[in-house]
Parts: sequence; structure tokens; C-alpha cells
Amino acid sequence: MAKLTKLPAGTPLTFSPSQLISHVSLGLTLIGLFICSNNSAGADPGELDFNRDIRPILAENCFYCHGQDGNKRQGDLRLDLRDAAVAAGAIVPGDAAASTLVQRIHADDPEQLMPPSNSNRRLSPEQKALLAKWITDGAKYRTHWAFTAPVRPAEPEVKLSGWVRMPIDRFVLAKLEAEGLAPSTEADRATLIKRLSVDLIGLPPRPEEVESFVKDNSEGAYEALVDRLLNSPHYGERMALSWLDAARYADSNGFQQDGDTWQWIWRDWVVKALNNDLPFDQFTIWQLAGDLLPDASNDQKIASGFNRNHLLNGEGGAIPEEQRFVNLFDRMDTTSTNWLGLTMACVQCHDHKYDPITQRDYYSLLDAFNRVPESGTPQYFSSRIRVAAPFIELPTDENKARFAELEMQIAAAGVDAKLAADSAFEGWKTGLFADGKPAEGNGLPEPVAAILRKPDGERTDEEKKSLEPSLRKYFDEKVRSTLVSKIPALAKLDGLNRQLADDRADQLPRVMVMSDAAPRETKILDRGEYLSPTEKVLFATPAFLPPLHDEAPRNRLGFAQWLFIPEHPLTARVQVNRMWQHFFGTGIVKTSEDFGVQSEFPIHGELLDWLADEFRQRGWSMKSMHKLIVMSATYRQSSKLTPELKGRDIENRLYARASRMRMPSLILRDWALASSGLLDPRIGGRPVYPYQPDAVWEALAITKERDFTYPASQGADLYRRSIYTFWRRTVNPSNMFDTSNRQTCRVRSIPTSSPLHALTTLNDPTWVEAARMLAENCLHHAPDRSQQLSYAFERVLCRTPTASDLARLHRAYDRQFAIYQNEVDHAKTLLKVGAAPRDESLNVSEHAALTAVCLGILNFDEALTRE
Repeated sequence: MAKLTKLPAGTPLTFSPSQLISHVSLGLTLIGLFICSNNSAGADPGELDFNRDIRPILAENCFYCHGQDGNKRQGDLRLDLRDAAVAAGAIVPGDAAASTLVQRIHADDPEQLMPPSNSNRRLSPEQKALLAKWITDGAKYRTHWAFTAPVRPAEPEVKLSGWVRMPIDRFVLAKLEAEGLAPSTEADRATLIKRLSVDLIGLPPRPEEVESFVKDNSEGAYEALVDRLLNSPHYGERMALSWLDAARYADSNGFQQDGDTWQWIWRDWVVKALNNDLPFDQFTIWQLAGDLLPDASNDQKIASGFNRNHLLNGEGGAIPEEQRFVNLFDRMDTTSTNWLGLTMACVQCHDHKYDPITQRDYYSLLDAFNRVPESGTPQYFSSRIRVAAPFIELPTDENKARFAELEMQIAAAGVDAKLAADSAFEGWKTGLFADGKPAEGNGLPEPVAAILRKPDGERTDEEKKSLEPSLRKYFDEKVRSTLVSKIPALAKLDGLNRQLADDRADQLPRVMVMSDAAPRETKILDRGEYLSPTEKVLFATPAFLPPLHDEAPRNRLGFAQWLFIPEHPLTARVQVNRMWQHFFGTGIVKTSEDFGVQSEFPIHGELLDWLADEFRQRGWSMKSMHKLIVMSATYRQSSKLTPELKGRDIENRLYARASRMRMPSLILRDWALASSGLLDPRIGGRPVYPYQPDAVWEALAITKERDFTYPASQGADLYRRSIYTFWRRTVNPSNMFDTSNRQTCRVRSIPTSSPLHALTTLNDPTWVEAARMLAENCLHHAPDRSQQLSYAFERVLCRTPTASDLARLHRAYDRQFAIYQNEVDHAKTLLKVGAAPRDESLNVSEHAALTAVCLGILNFDEALTRE
């Protein structure tokens, strides 16, 4: 096979067509197989798709230096635009050999090779062959797939039509049949009720609910179960978890002071909105611009707190205006990630290197958020509470009663205090004239002292009239406070007033919201530096996306409404992709945070577009879409991984089976509490402080500004759902792993495997106490050991144990009982874990042994996994 001749450095590249064509053929033998493996069902295996086959190569290897960012562009060459690439000779459509791009990627000389040898990027022979074939075929460019509005595709024809329950299944099955694969059988009914419970409410079904569903073979049983779970008040709690991550919700500001906030009021609004199935367009508009709606309600204003969930830096060295821009940049990042599926952080400094987003686009959109009357730093209310205006005060019934009680006490104490103050004033005034001569007035304001120094007969009528009020004013402002400790009536009134002020500062909820009360000029910042403003811009949406309608307001409300115009390409796609991610572990587009040029090309692009259109057709109902997905045959499949699927599709991107994944740690905790009967199912309210390691916040106590002792909850508050756990930004709950740090927006979780996870679920007081109470319930449930073990198994795993399961459980119990019968003190120590009272009438060794078995069940792979 011919090889390109190595040229001296700096020599222009010239190749004969035969040389280049021969060289390119090194990769062509593999290209057919490469295209087939990446092609959509039913497409011509030899037909290249620019978005699927070519753009990813250029984006990963070329656009950084030859894209739209003029500041970084090399050789004045753009490869992201066809006309520019053709004009520069980099691409000669129909003639790969004459194209400089092909010559440079095959160069042997390191000085000529592209990508450069020091870039740590290398093209494979298959990629080089793809580029050559694409140019030979005419080098057709296409708009990035995510930047064109979704069009509802026709439902594909399939062979195994009896498996199809709804259109989703047709798209999945067509792909499977094209790949020579078949769908998995439907999961058993016990698995289905557990799966639905995990996904829709995050709590285990009771054994009798499992038994009823397993025995009910009627046609409508599955749908009835789905509807019951969708209508559960716990649905909103479950679905809110990912939205809290996306909104970077926390109960404190972060940084050194890490002041507490009242943003849990916004969290409760999210749960309520999801339970009420507030359409997603309204769910969005309220959160982005609820305060700008006509006659905005408190709920709509609270919803706008979405963009006040960011960190707030109140440290002494923080520069307010700098921090204000930090907050603005955060709002841009969070909003663009959540609704556009685009990464915009880099555009605050320069044009995007891959996506067609310019700095002008960025700052024009930022103008909508640059109108908030904020300083950039939080306001001190108490040693605990630090929030920043604008906010709305929302006194609770408890607040109102407490304030009214204090105000009544103040009114009553004020009568005695006034008499005491009047008497003290007269005494003090008398002291000014103790010797019968005009007073010197030392310490008094000079105008008052001057009057005092005059003999009474020399004072004008106006001076005589003003003297008494002036003296009383001085007494009340300067003297009275020095007498408080000496006069009980004044001390009592002063104490009550201080108590009311302290309670208002520390206990009156003030949820931070948005407002456009302080419009500012917005300018492009040179390299994102807030001290280097350049050109002024006005509000506009990104130029590469459909324009804002003429009648739309030029503010956050207009932006929020623009997200739902029919021609918008991103909003619906981004949201249904995240819905799919919730139910299958991975989105149809794996990079759910990035739908830009560097995103993953969707294998199931037609399904994504169908779902996006369906979401709009269903009036943006989230519950309706969730039901649509879980009713599908695709969702109901078994999650068993066969050897064939392990070799062909281990990540389950073709959906020939259901996805199997570990439950989120917040759900694992809730599952343990509910299985044991400890869970307090109350919806909403102030954050709680469940079990955490001793001195978990001690590292924050570097000054005496506030007490960072962990205020552990008592009673039922210890057993609230995890969504209500107080979330300190600087120290996340230690028993909740793989969670967002809630400092920045996160829309895709990445599970990890660490010994710390197992150590948590085996040793954390939450799980040990749950095992103890589950064991106690088992001992009360039945006298028979097999029934006790079965009950524990069913409560956690949601299925009846097999004979083999029961045999293992008996062996485990017998071993543990033998240990604790000989080590009674150890048994007693185990049974003291947790605050829940123990039934002291139970045999200590039996209870401890069964506790150990229940703890083991809670740690079964099947217990930790959504099958």
C-alpha cells in the first residue's frame, strides 16, 4: 500500500491523487462496519449523516482552533461553516485528494499534522476514512440536530407488533429489530410494583399491597396502580429531588458564614406544584418570572425563588458588586442548563468554541437577570439567618400567635414603663437645677444647653415652648437606656421589645424572590471581568435560535414565554430527555446537561422528537408523560442482563431490557425508614436535623459569629423524608452519597461505588435503628420464626421469599442468635442504637439476632437496587 512521502518541516503539502486515495483506503475497509454500527434503523448503511458521523469528529478535534471563537482561531480557518471551509480550500467537495483537511490529517511531518501532535488528539484510521468519504460525497453540512425544531416522526413499522403497547414501543422495537435483537419478557408483578414505587413515590409498597397486585391479573390492574401512585402526595416529593439538584437548592448560603435561609418555602412550592401537575410551561414561567405576572400571587412570587437559590458570599473580604456578577453568571448557567441544555459558562469570557453562542448573545440574555435590586451579599438578621433582598415575609400561624402575644405583653408593660420613665425624667430634670441656678447643660446638645444657661426671664416664648420636649427627647435617647438595669419596669419592657425584635429576625420566614425593580445598563464584559465593561447591549435571546415574538415583553417573562414557542427546538427535547433519564437511568441523549455540538448523537433521535412533540400535545403535563412512559412495554421489561445483551449493549442504550440501577441515597434512607415503620409521612415544612456524626459542622466554627453545634432533631422529626433534611452547602448530609453538592446546577448524577457507601448502610444509626424497629415489628407480627423472617423480607424487598431465601435467613439468624446469647452485653448495646423506644418485654438475644438479620436484608443488593 502506498505511503505519503515525509516532507521537510515547512514544505507545502502536495500529493498526487493516487497517493492520497491509496492512503485514505487504509481506513475504508472498516468504514462500512463503522457506519452500520452507528446508523439509525432502516437507513442506508452507506449513507453518511453529518450530525452523526462527521460533526462529532470535527467538534472534538478541530473546532477548538477552527471554530467560531475568533480569539482562539488559528490560520484564519473555520471548519464549522461550510462556505468558509470551502473558500479556504480546506474542503474541496467531491475531491478528497485536493482538500487540505485530508492532506493535513494524513501528514507524516509533525509540523504539518492535524490535529497537532501536542494537542493530545489523534484521529483513528476509521475517522480519517469517514472524513474522506464525506468530502468525496459532496461534504454536505447540516444544522446541528438539536437546533432544529422537532418534527413528529411517523411511527415505524415493526414485525413483533403484538409486543407494542404504545408508540414508544414501536420506536424501540424498530431499532431492536434492525439490530437483530428482541425485547425482554415482562418483569414479574412483584418487581413491577417495586419498580413503580421507587420511580414514582420513592417509598416501598406494603406487603398487602404487593400481594393484592400480584394476585390481580385483571387488564386494568397495572394502570390502576400507576394512577394511585401518580395521585399520591408522595409523588411530588419523589419527583422534586432531581429538580432540587438542578436548582442548586440548599438551606444555607455557603462560604464561611454559611448563614441559614428560608428557601425551604420554595422547596415546598415545588412539591405542591408537581403534585398538582402544574403544566411545565407554567411551572417554568412561574419560576423564571412569576414575580412579573400580572397581579402575581404569593405562590408565583415564591416560585421565582428558583433563581435566588444560589450561593451568597457574606465574608468580610467579599466585594459586593463582584459577588453580584457571580450570582448573575450562576443564574445564566443554571437557566441555560435546565431549559436549553446548553453550557454557557465559557461565553461570559469569549464566544463559545463549539456552539454558535456569542458573547453578545450571552450578555444580551443576561440583561433580563440584571434588574434585581440586590447588593450581591446577604443581610444579617441574626447569628443564624442571613438572606438578601428582595424577599417576601410569610409569617406562619405560629409566628402570628407568638408576635401577638409579645405585643400584648409589651402593651401591658408599656403602661408601667411609661409611668416609671416619666418619674425618672422628672427626677433627672430636677437634678439639672439642683442648686436653683441655671444649669450648665454639660453633655446636652448645644442649642438646648444655650437655653438652659439663660435665666428664665431672658428666654423667648419659643425657647420656653421647645425646652421641655427637647429635654425629654434627649432623656429618651441618651439617658433612659442607662437606667434600664436600675428600674424593673423599664427592664421588663426593654426585654420584651428585644425578644420581639429577635424573634422577628430569627423566626419570621423571608423567602428570597426575584424582582425587576432595579434595571441597570448591561454591557459585554471583557473576558468576563466585572471591572472591564465594553459595549452596551439590550435584552435579546440567542441569535441562532428562533427570534422572540414581537409582542413578547423584553424581560424575564418574555424569555420564559419564548421557551415555549412552537418553533423552539430545545425546551421540550431537554425535558423529555430528563424524564427518560429518570426512568431508565440514562437519557436518550446521555449528555443531558449538553445538547450542543459536543453532545452525544441520539441513537433514538426519532423517539426523542416524538416524545418532545407529545409533551407539547399533552399540554405540557408532566404526570401525563410519566404515565405514558411507565405504561409502555419498554418500561415493563425484565432487567435481566443476558450474555448476548452484555456483549451487544451493556449500557442498555437500545432498551432491550429495563435498566437496573442503585436507588439514590436519599431514597435508600426513606426506604429503610418506611420498611421499619419509623417514617413520618408529613408533607412539607421546615428542614429537620436527623442523625449525623458528632460535631459534623465543627469545621465551620472558626469564629465566634455563630454556634455551629449540630441541632439534632427529636421525636418524629428524626424520621422525616430525606428531602426535608437540612442541607448545609459547606457540609452536605454525610449519610447521603452520590448527591449534588447543591452549589451549582446538576441535571445528571454519576453513581460511584465506594466502601463508604456500604459502611454507611451497615453502620449509620438510621439503618441500624431501622433494622432494630423492623425486627421488633417482626416479633410482634407473628410468633413463628419463618413468618417473622418472611415479614422482614417482604417489607424491604417487596416479594415473598423463596424456600432458598428462607433457608439462608434462618442460617443467618441462628448464627447471630448464638453470638448474642453468649454476648448479652453486646446485644444490649446494639439495641440501644437510635432514639426510638424499645419494647423491653422482648427477649434481648432474639431481638438483637433478628436486628442483625434485618440489617443484612436492608443491605441486600436487591434492597439497594431498583430492579
